[in-house]
Amino acid sequence: MRQFDTKVQYIKYKTIKEMARLAWDDKLMDNILDVPKIIVPGKVPTMRCCVYKERAILTERVKLNLQSKEETANVINVIDIACEDCPASGYEVTASCRGCLAHRCFEACKMGAISFDQHHQAHIDKTKCVECGACSKVCPYSAIINRKRPCQTACKVKAISISSDDSAVVDDSKCTQCGACVYQCPFGAITDKSYVLDVIDIIKQSKNNTNYKVYAVVAPAIAGQFVYAKTGQIITAIKRLGFDKVFEAALGADMVSFNESQELHDKGFLLSSCCPAFVQLVKQQFPDLVQYISHNLSPMASVAKYIKEKDPTCKIVFIGPCTAKKQEIKLDSVGPYIDSAITFEELLAMIDSRDIIEEELPVSELDNASFFGRIFARSGGLTEAVRQGLKEHGYTDFEFKPCTCDGIEACKVALMKKSKGLLDANFIEGMACVGGCIGGAGCLTHGLSNAAKIDMYGKQASNQTISGAVSEENLKNI
Repeated sequence: MRQFDTKVQYIKYKTIKEMARLAWDDKLMDNILDVPKIIVPGKVPTMRCCVYKERAILTERVKLNLQSKEETANVINVIDIACEDCPASGYEVTASCRGCLAHRCFEACKMGAISFDQHHQAHIDKTKCVECGACSKVCPYSAIINRKRPCQTACKVKAISISSDDSAVVDDSKCTQCGACVYQCPFGAITDKSYVLDVIDIIKQSKNNTNYKVYAVVAPAIAGQFVYAKTGQIITAIKRLGFDKVFEAALGADMVSFNESQELHDKGFLLSSCCPAFVQLVKQQFPDLVQYISHNLSPMASVAKYIKEKDPTCKIVFIGPCTAKKQEIKLDSVGPYIDSAITFEELLAMIDSRDIIEEELPVSELDNASFFGRIFARSGGLTEAVRQGLKEHGYTDFEFKPCTCDGIEACKVALMKKSKGLLDANFIEGMACVGGCIGGAGCLTHGLSNAAKIDMYGKQASNQTISGAVSEENLKNI
């Protein structure tokens, strides 16, 4: 049984599934206008005022997914017509206003934005209000509230504002592509660009041109996602889609932790480079700390680089929980190694577009990485891996003082302390999503209970040391 946290995820899944189904048979462009009608048939609306608006929004979603990587500067985008159902944001006087005599709100407002009607009820002039909150603080009835939209509350880097027509606007210069707004938007108005059509193209071309193979690099967070089937069955399903081989991004995590532990020992202080949203946060808000970011590529890019060095003609697709990875593959330092990236949501849509029933498939063995590489998927996993890396390098005299951060807010606090010289730590593990990668916006389900599944998945690894995973003996077998 398919499982999603919200109906919004289900709508995204249905859209991508239908587009993928047509794309496999080269029928997408001939039937593109029919996709919204297929998803919302009949004349009875399922969640909006009418089927015509539902289809109009789906049409915009389809258009976005048809765009190429070059056409979308930011993978996080707003579907304007889906955004107008949210209430206006900002300070608002509620029905709790008693029309009191004190009028403390009026006295507190320095902008003259407060006025009163014939019933002595307070009103706020939005054209004058600067949203300082002074009126709210002094109201004895707590009648003035700050009504923030879910996307604004979710965005901890303040990249989202509201336009004059009440639609959300994403400031690309501030956005870290973490996808928190995508997951929290109740109307699906903010969404991530899908590259599923690109991936289908890559697979189809490989079957018509035997000059190259297509490989999948799968994030370790997969262990807690497809709850109705075994992880090995999902790996088989990926192969059934047309991928020639599947590799663990966790092996790249082993490579990174082994190298980062060495780098930390040599430099004395380090910021992790594994989470692209965290790296983006440092570059945008703490430029003085950029010098401390590890020079290592992310686990995804590290293992892909190794694979492409062995097979330069191959195409590689990353599959994981992260929307920021879709932006990372556009970087000059990463683009040569990763050809496309999709989320677990999109993988499920691809599998179902081919009517593959995972529960009935045989189990494929996937055992490239170590325990420590696999636990990168949850908060604290990278820290444990670096500690193990120091141990395996023989640096037993090095005092490891990590600061583990999950969620943008925790990362900002740690980075601020470091910039002020107040951080008693020599390594910051920065994960933009709460809980780590298991909390990524592209996950099918979210929850800290997935951390236990990741640890269990880690214990199933044959390699119980990082050095064993990155040894020549192990690498030559991948």
